[in-house]
Amino acid sequence: MSEQDSNFFRTFSLVLVLLIVFLAVIIFLANFITGSGKTVGEADPRIEAEINKLIKPVGEIETKAAEAGAAVASADTSVDGKAVFQGTCFACHGTGAAGAPKAGDKAAWARHLAKGLDTLHQHAIHGFTGKAGMMPAKGGNMSLSDAQVEAAVNYMVGLVDPAMVKNAKPAKPAKAAAAPAATASAGGSDIAHGKQIYSGTCFACHGTGAAGAPKAGDKAAWAEHVAKGLPTLYTHAIHGFTGKKGMMPAKGGNAGLSDDDVKAAVDYMVSLVK
Repeated sequence: MSEQDSNFFRTFSLVLVLLIVFLAVIIFLANFITGSGKTVGEADPRIEAEINKLIKPVGEIETKAAEAGAAVASADTSVDGKAVFQGTCFACHGTGAAGAPKAGDKAAWARHLAKGLDTLHQHAIHGFTGKAGMMPAKGGNMSLSDAQVEAAVNYMVGLVDPAMVKNAKPAKPAKAAAAPAATASAGGSDIAHGKQIYSGTCFACHGTGAAGAPKAGDKAAWAEHVAKGLPTLYTHAIHGFTGKKGMMPAKGGNAGLSDDDVKAAVDYMVSLVK
């Protein structure tokens, strides 16, 4: 090898070593600056955060409705408004039956929310008839307490406007209207009480003609049923019945009703076509 070649290799090797040293210094400075002076082995919190995002369970799902339902505290925190909704209110507010605003439908609830939470509580507890439909007292389930009804209302309102019920206080009970004078019916029960049961439970079908049910007040539709006699109508309404035109669920689907409640509702509807 000539002396010229030897000089070239020596020069090349020196330059290569200098480059390696320079690169090592650059890497060290970069790590020192970005790591804010952390020693080796200390984790960068920014890196840890990115890692946590990558390994976060994929099965964790969040929806606005779920967040709203969880965040909204009912007027009485010991009452589960969602459970009351599912057990009683879903029949109408879960389907939109009888003109009820469907749970979670902001557009449908807008005009109701404008009335204020206290008014919604009172309408739900004592019943209300509007232009678009009818709200039976306590959703037709008279075994519910006022607090349970309020909690259910708060739950539904919370699905569309959580802020409205965030700091809700128990609504003041309105003075109950004087009960109408009792009127003896064909079966000896209270017509006023029968009307209340009808409004709360029977209206969904007998007020609309759903599922083949004879509409209340329709003499032609009730003729064949009235012909069977009250004892038969009582039995069919209490225990259920399936005919050629439709099906009557036992106690209108409300197992909380007593036999006398059902008889009173039948008497009320029969009285409308006599």
